[in-house]
Amino acid sequence: MNYSQWDWNVGKKVIADLRHWRNTYGFIEEPYVSPDGEKIAAIVKTEDMAFSVCENGELWEKQFDKIWSLRFKPDNSPIAFVSEDNMWTVAIAGQPWKNWYDFVWDTRFSHDGKHITVAAQKENQYFAVTDGSPWKQIYPFLTNLTVSDDGKNAAAVVQSIPFNSGDIFTFQQGCYTAAVNGKTWDNNFLNVWEMSFSPDGQHLAAEVRRTLYDYTIVVDGQPWDQNFSSVWKPQFNPTDGSVSAPVRDTAGWTLARNGEVIWDQRFFQLWHHQYSADGKKIAAIVAPKFGQWTVAVNGKIWPLTFNNLLTDLVISPDGTRIACSAKSDGQWTIAVDGNCWNTGYDMAWAPVFSPDSRHVAAKVEKNGRFFIFIDNKPLEIDFSAVWEPVFSPESDKIMVKGICENKSQYCRHVFNLSG
Repeated sequence: MNYSQWDWNVGKKVIADLRHWRNTYGFIEEPYVSPDGEKIAAIVKTEDMAFSVCENGELWEKQFDKIWSLRFKPDNSPIAFVSEDNMWTVAIAGQPWKNWYDFVWDTRFSHDGKHITVAAQKENQYFAVTDGSPWKQIYPFLTNLTVSDDGKNAAAVVQSIPFNSGDIFTFQQGCYTAAVNGKTWDNNFLNVWEMSFSPDGQHLAAEVRRTLYDYTIVVDGQPWDQNFSSVWKPQFNPTDGSVSAPVRDTAGWTLARNGEVIWDQRFFQLWHHQYSADGKKIAAIVAPKFGQWTVAVNGKIWPLTFNNLLTDLVISPDGTRIACSAKSDGQWTIAVDGNCWNTGYDMAWAPVFSPDSRHVAAKVEKNGRFFIFIDNKPLEIDFSAVWEPVFSPESDKIMVKGICENKSQYCRHVFNLSG
């Protein structure tokens, strides 16, 4: 996304009055907002058994029997699944793809939004569709759709060997593998789960089960030599191409790279690990013991723990800072670099770093109202609904997209961080 082309003039811009929508349409689904904040859209019912999308108060030209999964692409174009005569496809800004299917789901975007991939089913066979073009190969099962950052490669877990639901003997021989752009790996496994593409999109790694009791990581179809009692999603180092994954051995959970354990520490749980941009820092969500959650950075844990939940782990662009949302004793907070913000939120969402890594912002909820906190300080305005904040490219401003004025006005706000 080219943030620099967005409107960063300080002030409030009213985009739409939602009261008019409610008075006009008998049915309105949850609204969605574009990344640049200039558009708000919702699925609406226009007449009996006819649906469209209202975007900034204007309906799509075309109506459909059904619409679901409305979203905005990273390039700010609206996209949804639409149905006519019991067939489904993708519509972008109201224009459907040429090909229709029995069902479509699981939208995946390239980083720039230029490419779209979805999972599809037709005549009880499954495949992926990229930019309207379906895979040539079809399978009896497909899940865990994954795309490369540039959107030019797509992968999914597929059933490569058919078997009946009660045929446990065939299942134990391995009937699942990964398909990349429709072509399967040569090896089959009992199960294949989450996958990751390398940053250049040329390599794929996946977590698999080899036998009833042995798990490992597979890279481009080749398993690691080592087996473990369990594994989680692998990740590629962004600089040297090595693959790491959380693994469990007899002593507990730890981190392995290319099959070899690299962290001496063992944890009750370890998952959702990620790299800094330079590949030198690895952060992960860990449980030092049952019921205690914290963050480990290169194997060293934060000094604080949470007894309910820790999620939404984020590393700053320069790799020096780490933040997450966490819940303890029934209350949510934001934790940054091992320290908590004010506790007592009913809910907190994923923190966002500024491009220069100096600032952290997050959406939180308290008593049914929504707020944006920046560096542990709230903006003076609150909302009945608000979306993820966005920092300007120079890190001197922040955009806040929210509904205020008694749930009637959707507004786009830009604030100076200095005042």
